[in-house]
Amino acid sequence: MIRALSAGVCALVLAACGGESPPQTVTLHDDNPVNLSDWGLVTAANGALELGEGVTPYDLNTPLFTDYAHKLRTVWMPEGASAQYREGDVLDFPVGTVITKTFYYPRGTAPGRVAKAPETASERAGNGLKLDQVRLIETRLLIRDEGGWRALPYVWNAEQSEATLQRGGAVKRLTLEDEGQPRDFAYIVPDANQCKGCHATNNTTREIRPIGPKPRNLNKTYAYAEGAQNQIAKLVEAGYLVGAPAAETAPALAVWDDESAPVTARARAYLDVNCAHCHNPAGPADTSGLHLNVEAEEDAHLGVCKPPIAAGRGSGGHTYGVTPGAPDESILLFRMRSDAPDIMMPELGRSLVHEEGAALVEAWIAGMDGACRS
Repeated sequence: MIRALSAGVCALVLAACGGESPPQTVTLHDDNPVNLSDWGLVTAANGALELGEGVTPYDLNTPLFTDYAHKLRTVWMPEGASAQYREGDVLDFPVGTVITKTFYYPRGTAPGRVAKAPETASERAGNGLKLDQVRLIETRLLIRDEGGWRALPYVWNAEQSEATLQRGGAVKRLTLEDEGQPRDFAYIVPDANQCKGCHATNNTTREIRPIGPKPRNLNKTYAYAEGAQNQIAKLVEAGYLVGAPAAETAPALAVWDDESAPVTARARAYLDVNCAHCHNPAGPADTSGLHLNVEAEEDAHLGVCKPPIAAGRGSGGHTYGVTPGAPDESILLFRMRSDAPDIMMPELGRSLVHEEGAALVEAWIAGMDGACRS
């Protein structure tokens, strides 16, 4: 167990200066503590979800869809450690890095309900969250050890005071208010082994690794408590990143719901983030021949006029993955619009259909020229 700095010493120093209580000190554990608060990364206190010392929030240009949940992402590294910039891949994080992702919803209008709504500044308390505005569901940890990454799921209690380790995952029965209409659904917290379903992006090594923090997805402005700043520049300034170019020369993925951007760029960004951790040349779905990573160029690898390898009911009776100009005849969209376990794609991480994401992919396919040979 490694402790960055004694919380008691910090408290004495600030008390002598008449300052406020310091953020909780992060503790890097070799074991797997039952309580999330023991890590000191994100802690429920003073009516807020507070971040520990050196814990830096970040966001993604285009995020993964998870049943309309909002997400607070953070990264922490030991003192003196930095990630190495990698242009087309996830940052090369050092041993000791801990990444957290807290899933939460805005509170609904009725007790016990959650709301489908865009993220607003009113949810934020500094760099954390206001607990009277949100309902915390789970916090997932990715910890970089000497032997690689390990994943731990922590589930928040009803009192919103603590999250506890639940290796076997959990099912949360929720009611989502969608434009005033309640929708009951089962939110699935994955078990520790299911984390590999998304985070083992290489089907040969099967090693767990982060997915989201790539330069192209981090290159955006974030509204930090201390002021808005580009995230790549912020990580460099914090000593958490080396080897990065100026933010204006780094790649940037399209924002999926930014209607001022081209439909193709937004749809490709959406598929890259939501599907390409499996559908890439080395991924778990490599035998499908369907590559949805943003670097894929050939139409056939994107599913255009490509028959499925083995789809079963998942084909929906359609012939091709993507039929140009005919979204309703495309297997890709059929599976995105389904919530049946043996049909839907992605097959993990959601119980609901992402209506807005499906509409984007529909518009992309509808705008394609050409026709498939019969």
